[in-house]
Amino acid sequence: MKQEPLISIVTPVYNASDFIEKTVDSVLSQTFTDFEYILVNDQSTDNSLSILEDYAEVDDRIKVITLEENSGAAVARNTGLEAARGRYIAFIDSDDVWHREKLANQINFMQDNDYEFTYTDFALISEDGAVLKERTGIPANIDYDGLLKNTTIACSTVMIDRTNIGDFRMPLVRKGQDTATWLMLMREHNLTAYGLQEVLNYYRQVAGSISSNKVDALKRTWNTYYRLEKLPLPKAIYYFVHYVWNAVRRRL
Repeated sequence: MKQEPLISIVTPVYNASDFIEKTVDSVLSQTFTDFEYILVNDQSTDNSLSILEDYAEVDDRIKVITLEENSGAAVARNTGLEAARGRYIAFIDSDDVWHREKLANQINFMQDNDYEFTYTDFALISEDGAVLKERTGIPANIDYDGLLKNTTIACSTVMIDRTNIGDFRMPLVRKGQDTATWLMLMREHNLTAYGLQEVLNYYRQVAGSISSNKVDALKRTWNTYYRLEKLPLPKAIYYFVHYVWNAVRRRL
């Protein structure tokens, strides 16, 4: 019987042909190799699927799943989570790039310290790969209260140990499901997330992407606080003001 991989990596893919090869190459070039890579095609209308299928033909660690209809990143990630067999879960978006030591350094960080939930620092890059900001700067750790004030955890930097947390799914919202997931896990399991102070992810800022729209970011954060986390209005306002202030500080 084939041994289950230690890490399962999940990527939602929708019309990502401009960048997906760089993303996949960065995963396949990892120095840590005990992983499976699940790419969920969300009914792309470009040639993303054919690119993924070409990779799957030459590397049996890659599994490509195609959704029956376009459903959004939350459904795509949840489909990947349902198929995941690894003890650890990692995510990478279809336009981001990992440092080749990302998995090795992060898994050592988790196992050496018995951490269940970790994230790393990351750099910002342009569409053509030029470095816009060498590092973002992350806290050494953050809990539920801290994350409400400062949504500092980038999805492509996260690694989660499912040993005690168990299986989990992301909330079915079109936007902001990653932060909503971290909050849910922290609240339900009384978790603290720990930050590895190394730049191991390169976050691509793509014009027109969901995450690039600042007004949308404000709306989805408020929705997370008030609708998903169901914070009382005064608390939601309190944390939202802190979130806005920290978001502004990061860009100064």
